[in-house]
Amino acid sequence: MTRRVAVIGGGTSGLACIKSCLDEGLEPVCYESSDDIGGLWKFKENPEPDRASIYHSVIINTSKEMMCFSDFPIPAHFPNYMHNSLIMDYFRMFADHFQLTKHIRFNTKVLQVRQRSDFSDSGQWDVETENKDGKMEKHIFDAVMICIGHHCHPNLPLHDFPGIDTFKGTYFHSRDYKTPEEWRNKKAVVIGIGNSGGDIAVELSRATKQVYLSTRRGAWITNRVADNGLPRDMLYSRKTLLLRQILPFGLTCSMAERKLDNRFDHSLYNLKPKHRYGSNSIA
Repeated sequence: MTRRVAVIGGGTSGLACIKSCLDEGLEPVCYESSDDIGGLWKFKENPEPDRASIYHSVIINTSKEMMCFSDFPIPAHFPNYMHNSLIMDYFRMFADHFQLTKHIRFNTKVLQVRQRSDFSDSGQWDVETENKDGKMEKHIFDAVMICIGHHCHPNLPLHDFPGIDTFKGTYFHSRDYKTPEEWRNKKAVVIGIGNSGGDIAVELSRATKQVYLSTRRGAWITNRVADNGLPRDMLYSRKTLLLRQILPFGLTCSMAERKLDNRFDHSLYNLKPKHRYGSNSIA
């Protein structure tokens, strides 16, 4: 008897799990709450509750050589670092090639997952779902794979910003940012120097009257493209990891920091952090 597997989420992980289940002779059923595959990478103008949301210009910071599915290379004519629309094109190619969408139940939410009363013997799970028409169903599965990601709920700690209640401007999480146009000729503050913060600050700098990037500490800024135009993440190999293990930590950090400072002096821009490059870095 074929073992049934519930896959929750039809994004990149969900698609890979469906494919892996089929390779192992299992029967996957994927539940996707939206009307399409892609998860995080499906751009929508209006953010939806309990779903990840990206801005229009997002380009992935992992090269196509390193992010592709091992059994389905990304087309050669695609750029090394792809816009979110091309990532979606690739996902559709992957899903079509391996006929994965027929295993996906779109517009279906998973309400509850729990062990069956005889779980200690059967190892089975009860999965309760609801489709867009409000029809609820219960299913029995031999295994469950959770593929919903971790960018669904924005972190907006307003209690850390005294005076926010009387602030007359507009404030929002980067999840709600889409394009810079509505902020043209205005002043903006971007709080946080992570990937999204850096991206949005650069983009706003081309439209706003003034943009400020606020961060609690400095950061080592690395670019996507390394020496000779190669994607940076392609330079990491077993040899690189071995050298990191052999050489003193301080030495490898100093070498990396010197190279980054050759691109621009972090101290000059008040960005040099107290932590070493090998401790924490921002791509």
